[in-house]
Amino acid sequence: MSLQILPPLSLYIHFPWCIKKCPYCDFNSHELKSPLDERKFIDALLLDFQQQLPRIWGRPLRSIFIGGGTPSLLSAQSISYLMSSIRSLAVVLPNCEVTLEANPGTFESVKFSGFREAGINRLSLGVQSLNDRCLKAIGRVHDREQAVLAISEARMIFDNLNCDLMYGLPGQTHEEAMRDLQEVISFNPTHISFYQLTIEPNTLFYKFPPQLPDQDDIALLEKQIYDLLAERSYLHYEVSAYAKEQYQSKHNLNYWMFGDYVGIGPGAHGKISFPDRIIRTAKIKHPNNYLASIDSIGKVEEMTIITDSHLPFEFMMNALRLNQGFPLSLFEERTGLSINTIQSVLELAEESHLITLRDRYLRPTQRGRLFLNDLISLFLNE
Repeated sequence: MSLQILPPLSLYIHFPWCIKKCPYCDFNSHELKSPLDERKFIDALLLDFQQQLPRIWGRPLRSIFIGGGTPSLLSAQSISYLMSSIRSLAVVLPNCEVTLEANPGTFESVKFSGFREAGINRLSLGVQSLNDRCLKAIGRVHDREQAVLAISEARMIFDNLNCDLMYGLPGQTHEEAMRDLQEVISFNPTHISFYQLTIEPNTLFYKFPPQLPDQDDIALLEKQIYDLLAERSYLHYEVSAYAKEQYQSKHNLNYWMFGDYVGIGPGAHGKISFPDRIIRTAKIKHPNNYLASIDSIGKVEEMTIITDSHLPFEFMMNALRLNQGFPLSLFEERTGLSINTIQSVLELAEESHLITLRDRYLRPTQRGRLFLNDLISLFLNE
């Protein structure tokens, strides 16, 4: 492989604590059982980031995403210290998208204006549902009233607001899911992420599976979700993401277009390109071990080089999530490989009606989106 141009660069920052672990959550999150030394944690993140700088000298950050866990548990002062320190260490583009994930607990929503002043220009609010029974069924710590208040306050403070919603919840009816969506739309957020609940290994729901809605009902619901959001001018640009014009998530688009990202914090993953190789990084997962290691030896990551044979799969695993597709030149630009290396697989996918190829532009078909995992698996070890 040989890269002529390095891709855009983002920064992901992981905050691994939350008030309570949700029974469906398989993210690297841990219940915060004692007061957090915020300054110690932020300093560890900054040391982690400094160790990455030789790999990215001179490359500007186009997006920053602070995820978790529940990073809105941090004070606005800590977020301000983190953001100002990052800006002093790296080049941050003037129009950089800076996202903070937040949960709708009342004591957090009053901090929204402080987060805005600290440099956050996009808030991602974990609403999940506006139905108290559904919220209780999935173990959320907030209720409907708190969620409505949080959305209202966030909409007044942030020009760019994402609301996370879930459907296919235990005991949730078709009408309840649509009512959630209709009410969230009434607040006019710029972005809505609407996910189907899936049961993942190593979760409480995996150990004790709840009764979920019928899959045929889910398919009908998904059609109505798409139709309503399209009617309200939300573009369905990625598997679970809908956005008003010009408000697609820059950070997530960089993932899906096989861009680069530095990952810092416990369990954070990264991908960084060089002219002759592409590497992936993974940080120590447990926060206690992460903090102890960065204190003692200053090293908190494992690094692997993506082999040429695995690059097509890695690229397609991301890019095929884009509903509008991508030019084939993007594959060559981001992997450093010729499109000829996957030509036979592209032909097979097209013959199977999983993709369309027109004027060197690839789009997944409706069938391809429905059987996305099967489509992606075609590119393994090509």
